[in-house]
Amino acid sequence: MIRINENFLKLQASYLFSTIAKRVNDFQSQNPETEIIKLGIGDATRALPAACIAALHSSVDEMAADTSFRGYGPEQGYPFLREKIAQHDFQARNVDIAADEIFISDGAKCDTGNFQEILSTDISFAVPDPVYPVYVDTNVMAGRTGEFENGRYQNITYLECTKENNFIPDLPRSPVDLIYLCFPNNPTGATISKADLAKWVDYARKNKSLILFDAAYEAFIQDEELPHSIYEIPGAKEVAVEFRSFSKTAGFTGTRCAFTVVPKACKAYDSKGAQQSLHALWNRRHSTKFNGVSYPVQRAAEAVYSEAGKKQVAEIIAYYMKNAARIRQEMDLLGLDCVGGRNSPYIWIDAKGDSWDLFDNLLNNAGVVCTPGAGFGTCGNQYIRLSAFNSFENVEKAMNRISRALKK
Repeated sequence: MIRINENFLKLQASYLFSTIAKRVNDFQSQNPETEIIKLGIGDATRALPAACIAALHSSVDEMAADTSFRGYGPEQGYPFLREKIAQHDFQARNVDIAADEIFISDGAKCDTGNFQEILSTDISFAVPDPVYPVYVDTNVMAGRTGEFENGRYQNITYLECTKENNFIPDLPRSPVDLIYLCFPNNPTGATISKADLAKWVDYARKNKSLILFDAAYEAFIQDEELPHSIYEIPGAKEVAVEFRSFSKTAGFTGTRCAFTVVPKACKAYDSKGAQQSLHALWNRRHSTKFNGVSYPVQRAAEAVYSEAGKKQVAEIIAYYMKNAARIRQEMDLLGLDCVGGRNSPYIWIDAKGDSWDLFDNLLNNAGVVCTPGAGFGTCGNQYIRLSAFNSFENVEKAMNRISRALKK
C-alpha cells in the first residue's frame, strides 16, 4: 500500500497565520465599518520599478516573434542576470563571487527550504529563536527532528536571541553540522557586525559545519560598517551558502525572482569523510527539479542593476525606511523598547507581556494588525513585529491609532 512521509505529521498546524486571519475576520465581521491597517505581513506594497516594467514589456514583445522567442532557458539562470548580480552585488564590494556560482530561482523561501535536501538526514542543526519558520519546518519534513514538546522540537539546537545578547545568537556550546543565520534578521530586524559574523565563520571552519546565510534584507542596510554578505568575511566561501531575493528589494514578491550563491570552494563530506562539492550537488539538484525562472522575469530583474533601476530601487527602499523610522519614533514616544527599523524593514517591539494580548489590544482598539512574536518561537513570546511594508499614510494613521489605544 502507498504510505506517507510521517514526518509531515509532526508539523504544527499553521497556528500563527491561521489564528491571525481568524481573529481579523471575526473582528471585521463584527465591526464592518472599521478600516483595518495591516502592518504584520512582510509583503511589498510599492509597485515594481519603472525600469523593471519596461524590461518586462520589451521581453514579452520578444516572446511574440519567432525570431526572438525563448523556450527553455538554463536552469541556473541566464548569464546576463548572473553576471550582473556577480558584478554589482559582490565584486563591487570587493567580494570574489563568480557568475557561475550564482543560481537564479523563484524565491529565497524555496531555496532555504530546498537546500537541506542535498544534506544527510542525520546531521545536527541549529536555528535562531525567534526564527523564520521555513528553516525549522523543512527539517521536520526531512526527519531531522523529534516530537514537538513545550513549544520546541526535539533534536534541534535553538540559538536564543534575546535583549541580553542584542538578538544576536551565541555560538552553540556543542558542535553542530548545519547553522541557519539571517541578517538583517527576520523577524527581529537585528543586524550583525563583521566581527561577530567572523566568529560564526571561524566556528564553522573549526567544526566542519555549514552556514546557510539568509541575506534577503541586505538592501535595507543603511550602516556601511555592516556586512551585506557573509562572503565579506575571510574564509566564508568554504563554509557558507548565501540566499538573496528581489522580493522586498524591488517588489518581486508576486513576480518571483531570487538567487542562491554556492561557491565552488564550499565543501561537505560523505560517509567516508571525503570532501564533496556542494556547488556540484546543488547544480545537480537544481537542474533536475527546477526549469528556471521565466525569461521576462529575469530581464526585469536585470533591469534592477541599470542606472535607472538602481535609482528607483533606492527610492523604494528609502520609502519603506521612512515608514520604519516613523514606527520607531512612535514606539519611543510610548516607551516601548524595540530593535530593528534602522537597517531592516521590521521593528521588533517589547509587548511588556503576552504577544497575543497586545495583538488583540491593537486589533480591537486600534484596528491595526501586527504579528505576535510567539509565532516565531518561545523567545518571541513577549514581542510583536511591525512591518514597514505599507503606505506612509497608513503607517501614520496606524501610529496615531496605536498611540491612542495604548494611552487609555
